[in-house]
Amino acid sequence: MPCAQRTACVYLRVVIRSAGNPRFSVVGAETITTSLVEAFERTATALPHERGFTGLEIVSSRAQRARGVTALELVIDTPSGVDLAMCERVAARINAALDECTEPYTLAVESPGLDRPLLRPSDYERFRGRAVRVLTTIPVEGAKTHRGTLTGIRGNAVIVQTQRGELPLPLEMVKSAHLDVDVRADLAREKRERRQS
Repeated sequence: MPCAQRTACVYLRVVIRSAGNPRFSVVGAETITTSLVEAFERTATALPHERGFTGLEIVSSRAQRARGVTALELVIDTPSGVDLAMCERVAARINAALDECTEPYTLAVESPGLDRPLLRPSDYERFRGRAVRVLTTIPVEGAKTHRGTLTGIRGNAVIVQTQRGELPLPLEMVKSAHLDVDVRADLAREKRERRQS
């Protein structure tokens, strides 16, 4: 498939801020053309250092081969959030960088969403004080799912303040962690704040 026929899918979700280094993963049963994936990773890693993309964070990235097409996915964030225009600019920059590649691909660029994943130790510090949902690989205090307020990292453990008190969760036992968003509570708080203004 010639380069002109490739598509760029741009998604937009509500954004939560974060910081850290990019994390790339390549998944799928079929072998992915190395040159395409390497060019994608190289471009994504360099984006935050380019003029016009200062402050851009690569939250995560992956490449997956399916039905003869490589699906490239990039999750981005900035301190002020991500809008559709930013997603389009990033997609255009990556498409331009991959123009020499002849392999067919699709590209999705999106924000991390309300339930932003916490992927790096720096994420646990940055989102201190926010509601989180942490899943562990084995039960801790009788459960694998833990909800509470993130209080940061102490040593090698994520500290979550729960209704029963402080809960340290060793990083090596964390399967996944996300911001825990209660849309109804957020809307009610916003409504209260508007009335008080």
